[in-house]
Amino acid sequence: MSFSLYIDYSGLVEGLEKHVCLTDLHEKIPGSERVFDTRTLEKGSLILGFMDDTLCLRRAGDKEKPVFVDFVGGKAGHRRKFGGGKGQDIAKAVGLNKGVTPHVLDGTGGLGRDAFVLASLGCTVTLIERSPVIAALLQDGINRAKQNPEVADIASRMTLINDDSRQAMQDLATDGRQFDVVYLDPMFPHREKSALVKKEMRIFQDLLSGDPDADELLAPAESLAEFRVVVKRPRLAPDLAGKEPTYRLEGKACRYDIHAYKAFGSEK
Repeated sequence: MSFSLYIDYSGLVEGLEKHVCLTDLHEKIPGSERVFDTRTLEKGSLILGFMDDTLCLRRAGDKEKPVFVDFVGGKAGHRRKFGGGKGQDIAKAVGLNKGVTPHVLDGTGGLGRDAFVLASLGCTVTLIERSPVIAALLQDGINRAKQNPEVADIASRMTLINDDSRQAMQDLATDGRQFDVVYLDPMFPHREKSALVKKEMRIFQDLLSGDPDADELLAPAESLAEFRVVVKRPRLAPDLAGKEPTYRLEGKACRYDIHAYKAFGSEK
């Protein structure tokens, strides 16, 4: 681990579930340290802990807001209400414009934003996220969403697997599982000097050291997809694994590469 990660127990005086969560994370993450007073930590150190009832990741000495998952309000809430529904490119990419609500395997779960959009449009979504830190933030967001009447039914359609996607997809294939659509949004290298790299992406890069094995995701994804694999890429990025898709949906900042194998509605 090339960064310092501290598991923050300060102020955690009640809630067995929170204690279990933090203890599990400490055991899962080699080199992480428990801390009961974050004020003495070196500036820039990553701190994972609860603020009120929300699991958050923040940097010591950083005045920016912490990173956490919120599926009720904020950007997720706004997009759910005003995002364009099935007219969005991501909805078209997975086939929602075909009159189906596919079961989607999101092989690069991240903070779950795209998965939540798909679940809000009726899809059942299984997410895979390899980082135990990001997975914990995501699971906490799903759990809190399940307690909110406004989005509980959406969150109930989201299931998380914390594992390396390559291994998880291999295990799913061994178990005979198949999904209508496999969705991939691998990290893409950002210029070190870019002022536009968001704080969340900087933290992701610390936790994951980029995504150097992204090209290895396409083959196992293809083995699990009944109808299509959808790959989200920056608009000018090369094709994943150098394989040209069947067709593309291109936007201003990103595109969706669709590897189509069978038309929706055809016999399985």
